[in-house]
Amino acid sequence: MKTLILTTAMIICSYITLIAGDDNKYTIGVTQVIKSHILDEERTIIISLPPDYSKTNKQYPVLYVLDGNTHFQHAVAASDYLSQYGLTPEMIIVAITNVDRNRDFTSVYDESVPTSGGAKKFHNFIDNELMPTINKSFRTSNYNILMGHSFGGTFVSYSLLDHPSTFDAYIAISPYLQYADNYMIKQAKKKLRASYDKSKSLYMTVGDEPDYFEPLDSFSALLEEKSDEAIKFLYVQMPGENHASTPYLSLFNGLRFIYSDWVLPNEIFVLGLEAIDDHYLKVSKKYNYEVVTHENTINLLGYNYLRVGEIDESIATFKENVKRNPNSANVYDSLGEAYENNNQPDLAKVNYQKACKLGKEQNLGTLSVFEENLKRVTNILNK
Repeated sequence: MKTLILTTAMIICSYITLIAGDDNKYTIGVTQVIKSHILDEERTIIISLPPDYSKTNKQYPVLYVLDGNTHFQHAVAASDYLSQYGLTPEMIIVAITNVDRNRDFTSVYDESVPTSGGAKKFHNFIDNELMPTINKSFRTSNYNILMGHSFGGTFVSYSLLDHPSTFDAYIAISPYLQYADNYMIKQAKKKLRASYDKSKSLYMTVGDEPDYFEPLDSFSALLEEKSDEAIKFLYVQMPGENHASTPYLSLFNGLRFIYSDWVLPNEIFVLGLEAIDDHYLKVSKKYNYEVVTHENTINLLGYNYLRVGEIDESIATFKENVKRNPNSANVYDSLGEAYENNNQPDLAKVNYQKACKLGKEQNLGTLSVFEENLKRVTNILNK
């Protein structure tokens, strides 16, 4: 994780790590403290940047995660896995830890929850303090997702109804919409719209939780009646799951739903890189920010050419990947492999050397592979 340059309101507290073996630590995020003038308190957030953040100038969507301490790690894992296989874009994860979730996630006071009713102020904090800080500090795109579970899901529905310009997509997991005598259902009847400034997506789930079924069915019916064309919506009941198990599955599947138009059709690889670039141009228009073809996708196309013996097309594709991603060790290694398969060990060596140089500078776990490739072609040239 690179040093984070933030506003003076934020202070680095500690690194969030996962231990790998005896000596290595994989850093997946850093905790930050922001002094909120709106809430009149300090709020701790946890931030994770995409693995290739430091190697590109790309902008990234942001996933804001409520109940941050609980859901941060599996949110990062889901995002990393899905983006690695081209199912979603890479994204920045911002997890908001709790001070008083009953206060922050409920939009109206209910005597059964003494501190309730602070959602308006909490949303104001997100809108006017947290998001501007994140946008100023990192390369964010104009696409934001909000995820919440239980009372957090109640807050998700509040955000959609009362502040629809803040987020583009929502994941509401077992939202407690029966709170305060079905208050959010009553609000939905008045506030759901037939159109919004930007397209919206909502993925909502529930496990084997019978008390939730009636209000969620009512909310779903209202969405279909009032916002059918305006919000891409899916409500999923998850038999066999309970209140504790739904978040893990829902976040993974919710991201896939939100980015259902992201995935490349298999047949497009036959048409080549120009067709793939055109696909992501259309995706860019849908998600309101520039999306470029990922280096892994271009690499896959190059290896497809290599596999069927179209060596010239393979080399041309890998060279284009080097042009687009000059700081990636892997693209040089792939180009070296194509040259080696074309009986051009001298050019293969040049690219393997570049891969090794970048691999060392970036402390990559794949460095040993690059070094083995370089050793092999060096031996060929020395014969």
